[in-house]
Amino acid sequence: MTARGRAGCSPDDGVTVLVFGSANADLVFAVPELPAPGVTVLGDGVRSFPGGKGANQAVAAARDGATTLFAGCVGRDAFADVATAALRAAGVDLSRLRVVDQPTGCASICVDRAGRNQIAVAPGANSLAAASQIEDAALAPSTVVLLQMEVPAGEIAVLVRRAKARGARVVLNLAPPGELALDTLAALDLLVVNEHEAAALAARLGCGDGAVALRGALGVAVAVTMGEAGAVAATASGEVAVPAFRVVPVDTTGAGDCWCGVLCAGLDRGLPLDAAMRRASAAAAIAVTRPGAASAMPAAAETDALLG
Repeated sequence: MTARGRAGCSPDDGVTVLVFGSANADLVFAVPELPAPGVTVLGDGVRSFPGGKGANQAVAAARDGATTLFAGCVGRDAFADVATAALRAAGVDLSRLRVVDQPTGCASICVDRAGRNQIAVAPGANSLAAASQIEDAALAPSTVVLLQMEVPAGEIAVLVRRAKARGARVVLNLAPPGELALDTLAALDLLVVNEHEAAALAARLGCGDGAVALRGALGVAVAVTMGEAGAVAATASGEVAVPAFRVVPVDTTGAGDCWCGVLCAGLDRGLPLDAAMRRASAAAAIAVTRPGAASAMPAAAETDALLG
C-alpha cells in the first residue's frame, strides 16, 4: 500500500520504489500553436501544476500502488508548495526531501491545441540534489531505484554504484538527454529512452538507435518509448514490443514520466517486463487526456479499468 499521510518512513517500513530526481513548479501556457523562434504567441491562459521528472515519476508510482520515497531538493519559496503538492497528495515519503537556499525548480511549458508541448526548465534547487540524501539501508534488494537526468549527473553516478552494491534494481530514464559515463550506463538494470534520447545516445555510441542495437552496445536491458507507436524493449531474453493505447491527447507533458513510474511500480510488484510495459502504456494513455503532469497521473483503478 502507498504510505499515505506519513511525514517519513524508515527503509524497514517497506519502501519499494525510491525516486531520486527533480521537483518543479510547472507554469503551463495554453497556446493555439507552439511559438517559432522570434515569434510571440498569445495564449488562452496559464495554470500552475506540480512537475519535475522525478516528482512526476514518484507520483505515478505511488498512485499505481507502490510505496514510494522521493529524494530531491526544493527552495524556500512559494513554488516549493506547488512542486510538492502532488507528492504529498499521493502519499509519497518526503523524509529525504531537502529545503535549500536556491529557488525551487521551475518549468515554462507551452501546450498547443494538438497536445504537443515545448518546455524550458530552470533547475534551481534541483542542482543541489545529492546521493548522500539516501542512506545505504534504503537501497535494499527489494527496492527499485528510479533515476532521471534533471539532477547532477555525478550524483546519479554515485547513487547507481551504491544501489548496485547493495543489490537494488536500478532503472534510469535518460531524460533529458545527458552524458553519463559508459560504465555507469553499463551498471543499470534497465535504461529507458524515448526516440530523441535514443538517437542522441546512439550517436555517442556509434550504433543504431533501436532497443536491440543500444542493448548490444551497452550490455544492459533497454526500453525505447515511441509515443503513438508504442514501446520496444530489448533484454537478454529477447525483444518485447507493446502497442500504445489509442486516445485523443490533451497534454502530453509528463507522459514519459508516467510510463516510467508505473513501469517501476509494476516491476516492483513482480510483473514481467512485458506486462509492466503494457500497464505503463495504459497509464500514460490516460495521463495525456488530462492537463498537467503530476496532477494527470492515474490511480491504479483507472489503469486497471483500461487494461480490463
